[in-house]
Amino acid sequence: MKLLLIEDNPAMQTTLQRTFQRRGMQVVTCGDGARALDRWRASVPDVVVLDLSLPGMDGLQVLAAARAEGLATPVLILTARGTVGDRILGLNTGADDYLPKPFDLDELEARVRALARRAGATDTEARGDGALAPEYCGLRADAANGAVYFEGQPLDLPPRESALLRAVLDRPGQAVAKERLFELVFPGEAHLQAEAIEVVAYRLRKKLAPTGAQLVTLRGLGYLLKPQS
Repeated sequence: MKLLLIEDNPAMQTTLQRTFQRRGMQVVTCGDGARALDRWRASVPDVVVLDLSLPGMDGLQVLAAARAEGLATPVLILTARGTVGDRILGLNTGADDYLPKPFDLDELEARVRALARRAGATDTEARGDGALAPEYCGLRADAANGAVYFEGQPLDLPPRESALLRAVLDRPGQAVAKERLFELVFPGEAHLQAEAIEVVAYRLRKKLAPTGAQLVTLRGLGYLLKPQS
């Protein structure tokens, strides 16, 4: 996935750029509203993350100009302006989503990926020829043989742990429900207790520790794969 990040705060821009790159995205940055449209036209991004308080040209002006030109890229507004009126104005101007600061990085990534999916981006899907899906946290899954690789080397995982890892790799940065994981890891074994998935997750979590990837439990939601903090 290719992301255009329009953010004028240098520290915020650097943090977000590194975070998204670690999570497998290509990131083009811009810190000036007046130049944002040029970057937008040149980069052909899958998603734009747009701050509103920009030098040279306000973020809403950038968005309005982009939509007037026919640039249909999904846009997530990321800003400290968090009132209902601000959100309505941003959405009416052409934004697809709105996340006020401060925000959670996992939620931001999930929203970005959701926008990309709705727009038809397929960065997390394996191609029909059986090639490897794009990398996430250094991990890749091969749809043809079911193997999972870390930095090009196959991971030695039992079938159930491999099935769990492939399932969360299919939705990087997003929670996968325990019920869904149980179906994928224990197909046809409904007699097992639902807690059995927790045992597999515990074992997989230990084996992922050296890779820099982390399997996180989100209470009430399921499991999430993300880079280690």
